Amino acid sequence: MLACFGLHVEFYPPGTEGDGLHGQSEEMSNSSSISHFLLLPLADTRQLQLLHFCLFLGISLAALLGNGLIISAVACGHHLHTPMFFFLLNLALTDLGSILTTVPKAMHNSLWDTRNISYAGCAAQLFFLFLLYHRRACPPDHHVL
Repeated sequence: MLACFGLHVEFYPPGTEGDGLHGQSEEMSNSSSISHFLLLPLADTRQLQLLHFCLFLGISLAALLGNGLIISAVACGHHLHTPMFFFLLNLALTDLGSILTTVPKAMHNSLWDTRNISYAGCAAQLFFLFLLYHRRACPPDHHVL
């Protein structure tokens, strides 16, 4: 689940910053910039948005707790240092990273009724998700046992 779904493009002539055509000179040029993306809302009513926030919070806390337990058990248990548990540790780290990359912005949007994400925020989410899943799809050639 990514937080950047729609696109919003603003057209401002130089020096106006969206004020309209008031006080412009004859030399006017159009320029476009992508400042943020508009998001599709999960729900239109405030009660459903708060319900989504509570569900996101509960599910993400349960996933964080479960993945944290897996990571700590494999890291602390010396008899669990086998390839199978190394693979399980990598899956838990990937799941933890993907949750921490996307869910906080979705929770923020549901709680504060916002519907935008900055271009840099969307790019950062995509970068970290790509990094996590590329790491998962291309594991290293050697395993530390």
